[in-house]
Amino acid sequence: MLTMKRVVAGYGGGRVLHGVDLECARQTITCIVGPNGAGKSTVLRVISGLLTPTEGEITVDGGPIAGRSAEEILRRGITQVPQSHALFPAMSVQENVLMGGYLIRRDRKLLRERLDLVRARVPLVAERANDSAGNLSGGQRRMVEIARCLMLDPGMILLDEPSLGLDPRSLAGVADLINELNRDGVTVLLVEQNVRLGLGLATHGVVMEGGRVRLTGTAAEIKNHPEIASLYLGKEPTT
Repeated sequence: MLTMKRVVAGYGGGRVLHGVDLECARQTITCIVGPNGAGKSTVLRVISGLLTPTEGEITVDGGPIAGRSAEEILRRGITQVPQSHALFPAMSVQENVLMGGYLIRRDRKLLRERLDLVRARVPLVAERANDSAGNLSGGQRRMVEIARCLMLDPGMILLDEPSLGLDPRSLAGVADLINELNRDGVTVLLVEQNVRLGLGLATHGVVMEGGRVRLTGTAAEIKNHPEIASLYLGKEPTT
């Protein structure tokens, strides 16, 4: 579904990505792991149109998206859940979710249909519809952030550190939702500092260091790679 070839990008003239090659097949869950500063979140930003690469190609279903606006990429069915603080705290849960349907706001019938589908998929949206988003727990906020992305019926969701600041129970709920979306055909690309959780969720893994892709493979292959098991999982690889 998604292909990146030799992508270079950065901020203020400084490079963060140094020729990244990456592929995500349709209906997979791919997890990018690596140390701080590896360029993981920058990969998501160039895919979503929030950052324009200076070199390289990014294609979705064979069509180029590098350098396209964030709105154009949203219309291509790619949505992103930022790392944190992505809700409007003074607005209600339902109002925050409806913001995700901004591109279809003029089609009131479609907007209502999508909201009904999201409420069914993420019951919290119905249960806390009129509550202020600022009163939600961290896990509940993350669920609403994902629900908001679903208003555009995306084919691909980008998740930046979905586990950040969540307790184990909330983590389990978010993980269940990600797996459910994937079973329904949504392709997921996530960045995760919690390597054990991220690779446990994923079908495929990517290891980045210094703005480059160092290793790719199935999640099991990445988890069982001798260096990865030692550096990131704190254990010896299984046989």
